[in-house]
Amino acid sequence: MSILSPEALVTLDGIADHQRVRTSRIASVLGNRLGSSALDYAVAHHLLEGAEQAARSRDADRLAWCRSTTSQDLTHLSTGSHIILNPRPTDLLRSEISETAYYLVRPDTSPAPSEAQTLVRTALVSASEHGFGALLTQHAPVICLLNHRRLDETLHSWALTRLPGTVFTDYTAHPEVLARDLIHEAAHNWLNDALAAHAVNLPSNATFFSPWRGTDRPVFGFLHACWAFSLIVLYIRQIQPDATGAVALFLDAYLRWQQSQFNVAVDSLPNALSYVSSGALRECIGRTVDEAIGTA
Repeated sequence: MSILSPEALVTLDGIADHQRVRTSRIASVLGNRLGSSALDYAVAHHLLEGAEQAARSRDADRLAWCRSTTSQDLTHLSTGSHIILNPRPTDLLRSEISETAYYLVRPDTSPAPSEAQTLVRTALVSASEHGFGALLTQHAPVICLLNHRRLDETLHSWALTRLPGTVFTDYTAHPEVLARDLIHEAAHNWLNDALAAHAVNLPSNATFFSPWRGTDRPVFGFLHACWAFSLIVLYIRQIQPDATGAVALFLDAYLRWQQSQFNVAVDSLPNALSYVSSGALRECIGRTVDEAIGTA
C-alpha cells in the first residue's frame, strides 16, 4: 500500500512560478494578454510556435491571430480547465521542432466530437478520484486525441518539450486506459518543468540501460522513464480492484510487465539521480520510484 498520496509525490516548489514566468515572457514577446494559469502556459507555447511558423511563411493573418489570442478566446475548445482536440491526421504537422507529428491550435480549430469530450472527461474524473487531478490540470491542460485503437493494438503517446502542457495520445473506448496515458505524458511534462524550475542540467554523455527501450539512454531519458512509469503504476494499482473484463486483463498484464522493467532499472537509479543537482527533485523522483516498486 502506498504511504504517500499522488498529490504529495508530485508536489514540488518552484514549478508553478516557472510556468508563470515563462508565460509572462511569451505574452511580452507576442504582445497579448495571457493569464497565469496552467492552461495559459500551454496555450502560450502553441501561440509562440504558431507565430514563428506564420512569420516564416509570411502569413500575416495567422501571425496577427497568434499575437492577439488568449485562452479566453478558446473556450469553445475547452471543458473546464482542459482544451480537448481531435484533429484529423492531415492536420498534423512535422517540422524541426519534433521528430513526431504534432498539432498547434489555430483559428480554424474545431471542438472535439462530443463522444471524445465525454471520454476525456470520464478519464479525468478517474484520474482525479485517485489523486492525479492536479497533475493533469497543471501538466496536461491541452489534450490532443489522435487515433482510435482497439485494446489489443499498440497505443502511442508523447509530449514535446517545445509544447509543455500538451499531451498527444492514441486512445481506446476505455477511459481508464486513457487516464493511464494522460498521467504518463503529464509526468513527462512535469519533469521537464521541474528540471527547468530547479536549473538542473543533465549531461548527455552519462547513459544507463533502459529496459523500456532495450538500449542505453542518456540520464535524461532514463530518469524520465523511471518517473513517468512509476506514476502510472501507482494509478493502475488503485483502479485495478474495480476493473473488469478485458480491461482487468490488460491492466494486470501491464503491471506485471512494469514490475519486470523496474527490476532491471532500479539498481541504476541511485547513480542516475546523482546527476540531479537539486536535492528536492532528486528526493521526489527517488521517493516516487520507491512507492511504485513497493506496490508493484
